[in-house]
Amino acid sequence: MTYLMGEGMMGGYGSGPNILNGCTIGVDKGEIAVIVGPNGAGKSTAMKAMLGMLNLRGGSVKLNGKDITQLTPQARISEGIAFVPQTENVFTSMTVEENLEMGAFLRTDDFRDTIDQIYQLFPILKEKRYQYAGELSGGQRQQVAVGRAMMTKPTVLMLDEPTAGVSPIVMDELFDRILEVKATGMAVLMVEQNARQALEIADRGYVLVMGENRHTDTGQALLADPEVRKSFLGG
Repeated sequence: MTYLMGEGMMGGYGSGPNILNGCTIGVDKGEIAVIVGPNGAGKSTAMKAMLGMLNLRGGSVKLNGKDITQLTPQARISEGIAFVPQTENVFTSMTVEENLEMGAFLRTDDFRDTIDQIYQLFPILKEKRYQYAGELSGGQRQQVAVGRAMMTKPTVLMLDEPTAGVSPIVMDELFDRILEVKATGMAVLMVEQNARQALEIADRGYVLVMGENRHTDTGQALLADPEVRKSFLGG
């Protein structure tokens, strides 16, 4: 059984046409699953559907075997899903540490140990913990956003284009950090424009086209597939 599974998902926004046309996306604990594909393929929409930000017209979403298709996004967060949007994902006028504390809003226990764990995963955040998030570089802000999402102690971490707008060096570093998050046993699901680099660290890869699964395999198998390389990875 896959830990988080969106199966045969169909849906769109409001009364508009379907953007998802029966796609299936899954990720297990201790795994990285990556959704790639051309612009307009429904990548972010698929992830939002799994978070409950889109009403499905068909298909289901299950978390650890439990059907969560009808749950609100807030209820899914309580069940253990965390989401890092692509933009406006930190409080710029708060310090790094205050951002992390905001991530613990659902918790009633002592969350100091979780902050310490995040500082171990992201040493630069410990160094800059009293700096305003708005003063950080793009890559450091993304680490704040991921750290804040981890404050709820989720079992699934969803990232919407975590490397958008950062340099190749920063992208490599962010992917290293994401691998470390995976090593803690979390399930990591991400949408990524940098398809080749993302598939290199992916246990599972999903290539979506027009809201359907075009190719589904391990990251390495997709990288080696001539058709995937020609159509989606630039040769």
